Amino acid sequence: MKSNSHSYTHRTEMTRRRFMKFGLAGAGLLLASRLVPRALAGTASPTPAWTSSGKAKSIIQIWLSGGPSHIDMFDPKPNAGRDYCGPYGKPIATNVSGIEIGQMFPQLAKIADRYAILRGMTHGNNGHETAAYMVQAGHKPGGTLVYPGIGAVVAYFKGQHGVYKGTLPPYITVTRPQGRVSECGFLGAKYRPFSTGGDPNHDPFAVEGIVAENVSTERQHERKAELEALDSFGKENKKDDLVEELEANRKLAYNMILGDASKTFTLSDEKAETRDRYGRTTFGQSCLLARRLVAQGVPFVTINNGGWDTHKMNFEAMNNKLPELDKAVAALLLDLEAHGLLDSTIVWVSGEFGRTPKIDWDEPWEGGRGHYGKAFSALVAGGGFRGGKVVGKTDEHGENVVERRIYPWDLLGSMYALMGIDSQSQIPVPEGGTVFVSPLASNEVPASETGGILKEIM
Repeated sequence: MKSNSHSYTHRTEMTRRRFMKFGLAGAGLLLASRLVPRALAGTASPTPAWTSSGKAKSIIQIWLSGGPSHIDMFDPKPNAGRDYCGPYGKPIATNVSGIEIGQMFPQLAKIADRYAILRGMTHGNNGHETAAYMVQAGHKPGGTLVYPGIGAVVAYFKGQHGVYKGTLPPYITVTRPQGRVSECGFLGAKYRPFSTGGDPNHDPFAVEGIVAENVSTERQHERKAELEALDSFGKENKKDDLVEELEANRKLAYNMILGDASKTFTLSDEKAETRDRYGRTTFGQSCLLARRLVAQGVPFVTINNGGWDTHKMNFEAMNNKLPELDKAVAALLLDLEAHGLLDSTIVWVSGEFGRTPKIDWDEPWEGGRGHYGKAFSALVAGGGFRGGKVVGKTDEHGENVVERRIYPWDLLGSMYALMGIDSQSQIPVPEGGTVFVSPLASNEVPASETGGILKEIM
């Protein structure tokens, strides 16, 4: 008899849970699980030990997926000759005496006092996935743990346990995930970024799960009312824990769809001249969206910009990519400054590595550049980083770092410090126990493989 009763209770519970998961009343929960990371949905996890305040509130990461050439961009070598410079042998002076950058960056040259160039970046890894993991997570590949990327770490500290209480998710990627690495690592799916999808250069910008091109706001309100009218199960079980969680998540989801949060994605509210300054391209409008997101307090935004893996015909690709990057990044820095946001927002421009300094002119490469992890460059600005500076130096061909080596964990440790996240902070792992945020805190990397945080520009 006990067995039958237990079986009946178990079947009833399973039926109820299946209804909650798949039934009409569960639609809001499923929607919320797509839009709202569990970090903002009330799930419990250990409170991290950190108390630093930090100067920065947000990070905008402009991820140049595939790895851009440092020589073509921020570390020109005009005396190296055609086999290294190709057609880009005429770097241009910036508004900071003594600093030159690539000739395809006339807009950025005018505002070099707003950013710092890191010419000493290095890790020596030439694989896309492993190099991306090192730059994103700040840990070496290998071992049993897959460490979370910096975006997930920031979401963990600033989202659930920190000062960010906004409706929008704490970690957003525009317009798609990075793909080569697990952004959330062992922190799990609740710290996976919300990816907008769509194209911000289109009006309307169809953000996946939030903005439907052919569904009006009025129709969304009608759908919400119809769902509430049909939800007799929810009305009868208001005090059930699962129903309460469902309702809380559904309110968050609808606030994103119908509330003020959704207006952040309405780029048509911006003046035409503002949108033109960024460039009427997917990348340009993604940078404009990033400014709007950090204005709402979103702690971490990644703009995933691909097309930098130029094994073939590097310069044909760069003739299109570099002017677009120049225009949008310069507009972003100036716009953040105009809105009073640059001091509290770190802008970080980098790929997973650089490209071979020596050009391969032979067929089938036709002027291509390969993968190169020994030396590459990054740009950082705002959030406590001082502009008008160059940190690190490569040799006359851009092949080796000869002054101030900067490893990924050095850069990430610097950004964590500016965000008020102590490198001694620890994060719980699924198997039990904790790990340090930074490998520098655990002596995971030898002293010979760190130059320390970027005190020169902090």
